[in-house]
Amino acid sequence: MEVMSRKSAQTSAQPTRVSPGVTIRPAVEEDLPDIATIYNHEVANSHATFDLDPPTLAYWRKRLAGAHEGDHLLVAVDTDDDVVGYAYSWSYRPRPAYDTTRETSIYLDPSVRGLGIGRLLYPALLDTMAASGVHTAVALVALPNPGSERLHLACGFEQVGMMREVGYKFDQWVDVKWYQKLLG
Repeated sequence: MEVMSRKSAQTSAQPTRVSPGVTIRPAVEEDLPDIATIYNHEVANSHATFDLDPPTLAYWRKRLAGAHEGDHLLVAVDTDDDVVGYAYSWSYRPRPAYDTTRETSIYLDPSVRGLGIGRLLYPALLDTMAASGVHTAVALVALPNPGSERLHLACGFEQVGMMREVGYKFDQWVDVKWYQKLLG
């Protein structure tokens, strides 16, 4: 995958302006430090991710490059072109029969939570996934996380399962709920 500058990515990928001051577009290499900052905050402060240590920039480069046509990384940027959120899709399971099913995640900078950016960013990811041939999106939400649960339901996901005490972080067991949305 060719890495484009922000300017060329905005020109060729035709970003979507979704509300005053917020644009959704494909991520580019220059976005990765901002993406890492948002994610690292969650690693250190929440159980929204079960990572215990911040991933390297090389990890984010791999995520940007994607390994499959259904892998996508989109960002929400403000008027200063600062990343305020991102959403991505990746392999659900490493078996060929799962190729049209992708797992999704979304993370927002704490300063913009509750402003509706997630309800703009997530559908953009789902539309991009559907256009690339993805049939099913699945998402895992660590509990409690009522904001994330509301977001998934608002974006058309349905709860399809729950697993108890599958993660251990901050000296406590964490339950998770599975959500699914058929895109095709």
